[in-house]
Amino acid sequence: MSVIAVFNQKGGVGKTTTTFNLVAALARLERSPYAIDLDPQGHLTLAAGIKNLTGPESVFGFFQQDIPLAQLVRTVEPGIRLVGASLDLSKVDALYGADVSMTRRLRTGLEQAGWMSGPPVLIDCCPMLGVLTLNALMAADRVLIPVSADYLSLQGVHRINAALDVLERRGNRRFLRRVVITRYDSRRKLSYRIYRDLLEAFPGIVCETRVHEAVALAESPMHAKDIFAYAPSSQGAADYRALLQELDAIGFLGDTQPSAAQASA
Repeated sequence: MSVIAVFNQKGGVGKTTTTFNLVAALARLERSPYAIDLDPQGHLTLAAGIKNLTGPESVFGFFQQDIPLAQLVRTVEPGIRLVGASLDLSKVDALYGADVSMTRRLRTGLEQAGWMSGPPVLIDCCPMLGVLTLNALMAADRVLIPVSADYLSLQGVHRINAALDVLERRGNRRFLRRVVITRYDSRRKLSYRIYRDLLEAFPGIVCETRVHEAVALAESPMHAKDIFAYAPSSQGAADYRALLQELDAIGFLGDTQPSAAQASA
């Protein structure tokens, strides 16, 4: 299976941008990816051009009314199969926070839909380790951690990595992890320093590809377009193509189970 949680507890690190452009790149290769927006802010849903979803039309309908995931899918250009978000998702922690079994609800839904053994599923997580993110992590076997090139983001990776270690021990499982640096500015010494510090702190799991700070990446969601549709010759498009190729090379976006060596690399 290939279920990927895209997660960082700090906002503004390019989490949604990374999810959107990776699924767009996969769709352009006719790999029919699924994307699930698990953030109540619904930024992935908005970036895909979908507005004003009601609760029952969004993934909230899955959690509250047991509506099958397959019934909530909307196909958007260039062939992304998206389960969108609505603001109602913000109620999930209050409604189900005391129910430990609820953290496996998404995994069960993916299994029932037959998505655990098919095309890649990318989950855009909210920047908080609550019921929604725990659902994503319990369903996923891979975690992609976008980290912007600033000091506070670097500190956040240590907390995420520690949380994943705990989940692995308690669940007797392994995550294939990768960290990708975003908003990288080669003109700034700080960007290189953050990248170097990541390599030292997390050897073997930091992507070589660096996603550069780019106006086109910020503008494209305003036009409901991925970077390849909005600015195909831009640095942002080149970076996300390179990131896709790098992740593909290690099977991160494939349908094989990561080995123990890969997961701990």
